[in-house]
Amino acid sequence: MKFFVDTANLDDIKSLAATGLLDGVTTNPSLVAKSGHSNFIELIREIASIVDGPVSAEVASTDFEPMLAEAKTLAKIAPHIAVKVPLTPAGLKVCKIMSDDGTMVNVTLCFSAAQAILAAKAGATFVSPFVGRLDDIGQNGMELIADICTIYNAYPKFRTEVLVASVRSPTHVVEAAKMGADVATIPPSVIRQLFGHPLTDKGLAQFVEDWKKTGQTIPV
Repeated sequence: MKFFVDTANLDDIKSLAATGLLDGVTTNPSLVAKSGHSNFIELIREIASIVDGPVSAEVASTDFEPMLAEAKTLAKIAPHIAVKVPLTPAGLKVCKIMSDDGTMVNVTLCFSAAQAILAAKAGATFVSPFVGRLDDIGQNGMELIADICTIYNAYPKFRTEVLVASVRSPTHVVEAAKMGADVATIPPSVIRQLFGHPLTDKGLAQFVEDWKKTGQTIPV
């Protein structure tokens, strides 16, 4: 499974990229607003300079013609930009045009398996089902991931990767991995939670204490 970080915060991106565990970045208008950055294009350009993998940059328009124009502008920022479009008729039309032109496209705001089928047929590189938002309204978001993975696996000609979005906890990540999802895009705080386990902390503390008792050091 590939790990993307879901943020527009440059400090978080730099910190996580330094671990070597980061495969890409996803952003959206809400995350950009939260970052406080005043120049969206420059922000995406800087993110793309930090991360070699796909960087999702979302269009702002909802109508076809301006959305297509924005998609073409975003695609020019760097070769590894994944233009992000909503799962709407206009968005899928833009997806088809851009993907046919060789641009990576991330179709976002997916909430049903039927929508995921449409994204694959439109040639999306990624489809982003939002598991946390489904959980919020009393549905089981992970059941949607299972359904999409089952459908995509039944049709080898579908090249769209399942990008699990709206991740709220390490449990979402682990369950998605068990289902065979291709990517999870994860908030920085949840990525850091993946490192933690009380027995790891306890064991390390014991090792450190026992090593001190030996009175030894490792030459460096």
